[in-house]
Amino acid sequence: MVVAVGIGAFAAPGAHAQASYPSRPITMVVPFPPGGPTDLVARVLAQKMTEQMGQQIVVDNRGGANGNIGSGFVAKAPADGYTVLYNTSSIALSPALYKKLSYDVQRDLVPVALTATVPLGLVVNPSLPVSNVSEFIAYVKAHPGKLSYGSAGAGNVTHLGAFQFLQTANIDAVHVPYKGSAPADADLVGGQIQFMTDTVNSIAGFVREKRLRLLAVTTSKRIDLFPDVPTLAESGMPGFEVSAWQGVMAPANTPQPIINRLNTELMKALQNPDVQKKLAVQGAIPLGSTPEEYGAYVKSELTRWAGIVKQTGVSLE
Repeated sequence: MVVAVGIGAFAAPGAHAQASYPSRPITMVVPFPPGGPTDLVARVLAQKMTEQMGQQIVVDNRGGANGNIGSGFVAKAPADGYTVLYNTSSIALSPALYKKLSYDVQRDLVPVALTATVPLGLVVNPSLPVSNVSEFIAYVKAHPGKLSYGSAGAGNVTHLGAFQFLQTANIDAVHVPYKGSAPADADLVGGQIQFMTDTVNSIAGFVREKRLRLLAVTTSKRIDLFPDVPTLAESGMPGFEVSAWQGVMAPANTPQPIINRLNTELMKALQNPDVQKKLAVQGAIPLGSTPEEYGAYVKSELTRWAGIVKQTGVSLE
């Protein structure tokens, strides 16, 4: 069970390993480009963990292939606690999307902690004459196949979130994949595409500047960043929920005392008021878990997304 920060139990420490670890900088691999929604949260946590542990946590961006390049790199790294992966929900999507992967999530990586979730928002270009979800659905139905939506990449959660929305609403639009959220957002603002389900920390600035119109969020409850914006579940799609969750994993066979130490430091960072404030500004919701809870969560998400990907018919090399 995944628990909110402040409620979850702390893992028991391994005294000997914790006394000597870390003795040098730790590399936190972010498998996405700098400045994106994942990178922003990872850097907040890396900075706080650096302060707590007395060793530098160095963020290393290794983007590409929906996070698989960076994930594969960590899967083959030494299992000594000095290379860890800051992963996203893409790690649960990839096994269903890609015919060949250089790593196996459950065999080559071990869970450390679930850290945060970033809600997605259904945003449209303001030129569309719609102000809510029902008007938008009616508009798309009146223009079948004429509208296009962007994503941060084929098979990315921003793609599958939109696909689920279209399927639930029984409407059709053209998918345009991009290499990350930033270029997709730029084209959405410019009118080259008409809508998108993107992470709220990517679109928040555009929404505040009224360069994009936020119709709904994809979480089960409204979010503090935009409390007046309804959920899709409130907007005629009961039970609809999609978010881009994040966590930390390490190479398989990393000693359990080191996993426990990393988990303890992550939980401590997530409970820090300054960290929580920085995450709130981004629309990220801090979570928390034991390594075991995170492992169970990843397993359940692998099963869930396998079903969704099968419905989309998407397959990537």
